[in-house]
Amino acid sequence: MMRRRLLALGIGLGLAGATAVAVPAQAADVVSAPLASSTTAALQVANFWLADEGANLKSATPYAPPSEIRGERTSDAFVPPGKPGQVIPVPPETEGEPARTSGKVFFVGADGQPHWCSGTAVQSQYRNLVATAGDCVYDPSGSSTTVGKWVFVPAYAEGVVPSGLYVGKQAFVHGDFALYRDPDRDFAFVNVYNGLVSSSGTLTSNGRLVDIVGGQGLAFNQATPPTVDVFGYPAGPHPDGTRPYTGQTLERSTGPTFAMRLDTPPADQPAGVDSPFTGEGSLGSSWLESYGDDQGLGYLNGITTGVSDTDGDGRYDTGVSPYFDSGLYNVFRAAAATWSGRVL
Repeated sequence: MMRRRLLALGIGLGLAGATAVAVPAQAADVVSAPLASSTTAALQVANFWLADEGANLKSATPYAPPSEIRGERTSDAFVPPGKPGQVIPVPPETEGEPARTSGKVFFVGADGQPHWCSGTAVQSQYRNLVATAGDCVYDPSGSSTTVGKWVFVPAYAEGVVPSGLYVGKQAFVHGDFALYRDPDRDFAFVNVYNGLVSSSGTLTSNGRLVDIVGGQGLAFNQATPPTVDVFGYPAGPHPDGTRPYTGQTLERSTGPTFAMRLDTPPADQPAGVDSPFTGEGSLGSSWLESYGDDQGLGYLNGITTGVSDTDGDGRYDTGVSPYFDSGLYNVFRAAAATWSGRVL
């Protein structure tokens, strides 16, 4: 049903310099695409972002595809399509250190300019996985191509790279998002190489992502949690023009979750959270259930893909995410079983 509606929009699938996508034989609803498929390419990407004391990181602007959603909150209950499941979070290897999983996703968009979204590290077999919005990996024009020079910088703040830079190697999304931009499937998991740290212009290796910063758990096919904590880097204005966020430091909001009914874009089962985050920069923000401040860990069960002003007062009050179901878990499982390795 959703696929047919989106096809009717006439979304284009071609772009010069396109990165082809592939469908793994074991899962027809999972699409993967290379980001930096060789260590040589990964090193070039890292140098692009870290050269000149991180000049391109500092000059990047918040990604601003259409993110405002028109809809309303409802009292409907989610209907899980399968058995509830969880992946357990893990702390960083440094004993006593809280997790620092949230960070910025940087990339070069179709306009040739550096941009950023939000993202978070998630536990997986090879401890190399980042979760973000699908629109922060695939070109938002509707083409089946990925963005360029994709990297993740956990705990990014004010131009500082405190825990290393992690170059994306392989992206995984749901087939309905890659081909039809289905808003119910606007999520992505990206395998990253081991981290890199720049000192006096020299790059050194920094180990696996989750070993360094920890990894959030994952919850899917769940009932609506009472509250979640949202972490991201909002930067855009409210409809009334006010700008409460700069996007330079990590922001957090806490609120209840609920089902949504959307006027635009069309979606079958979207989730909402009471959150004041604005749209630009906050795409990809993590929704963490059962989050604990002591360890900095919880269970990812939502990713901001848009924001909404549901009461019409000129200020965004709701974040919107796809419902995390079995389809999301299938994408996660394919990404979680993919090794990446070192750049150096």
